Amino acid sequence: MQAWRVHRNGEPGEVMRLEEVERPVPGQGQTRLRVRAANINFPDALLCRGHYQVRPPLPFTPGVEICGETEDGRRVIATPALPYGGLAEYVVADAAAVLPAPEALDDAEAAALNIGYQTGWFGLHRRARLQAGETLLVHAAAGGVGSAAVQLGKAAGATVIGVAGGPGKARVARELGCDVVIDRRTDDIAAAVKEATGGRGADVVYDPVGGDAYTSSTKCVAFEGRIVVVGFAGGVVPAPALNHALVKNYSIMGLHWGLYHAKDPAAVLRCHQELTELAERGAIKPLISERVPMKGAADAVQRVADGTTTGRVVVIPEGGTR
Repeated sequence: MQAWRVHRNGEPGEVMRLEEVERPVPGQGQTRLRVRAANINFPDALLCRGHYQVRPPLPFTPGVEICGETEDGRRVIATPALPYGGLAEYVVADAAAVLPAPEALDDAEAAALNIGYQTGWFGLHRRARLQAGETLLVHAAAGGVGSAAVQLGKAAGATVIGVAGGPGKARVARELGCDVVIDRRTDDIAAAVKEATGGRGADVVYDPVGGDAYTSSTKCVAFEGRIVVVGFAGGVVPAPALNHALVKNYSIMGLHWGLYHAKDPAAVLRCHQELTELAERGAIKPLISERVPMKGAADAVQRVADGTTTGRVVVIPEGGTR
């Protein structure tokens, strides 16, 4: 089978190589899946660089999220078990973590439902307890993680303020349904949020960026607001001033979705059921900006790493999508 493999750490476009390899053999409690579509996530770039919290042995195949097909023909979504990642024709995955793909979504959309939307659901509902009528501020609103949070926030009845970089991404954020869009390249984020909320600020902040985005959030978070820290795509891990959180009376919350698989797997199943229902109602639908063939995977991972893409870029193996 074909699989992209990384033999040394570095930039994805430099270290990923398309090779012919043997199909992976499932271990205890695992199942083998044919890949129908593989969604590219920022962690795939971090894996290539050797900067992710999980460091699979070299060589490995990136790709942490797929829509696949079981041997008996069922369409499913899964997070492949590294080192056999999703940028390949076949993967292995823990059988307990394989979920049915929603019928309302095609393969590329289903491949993008798992990590970003589960992260958004747990971040907004389990951690921040977002309520209808509250104001949600989403950084990187046109990206894969941010676009999921925008849709989930709108589905929950929140007023959503999206932050994006440049006119093109701002247009995508508007099309996603953001009530207010802020261009971080030209606007003062904190001032714009305060203006949009009559001085109150954002009740919930969803931050997959870190760095300056986090700093701006602390300046415009509302009384008893909640800042959900999802990741650091901007490359800078902030060091929060806890005295500031004390004086302004806001909460800083971390969200590591992967822990729920170990600590509360039943909650992951409940989340998937709710996401499936939202997809069936048309309340959420992953934004797929590109569907690329297998040969274009390395370039696609590099572009996601560089932050030049919007929504999700999905790799489709030959004959992969329905």
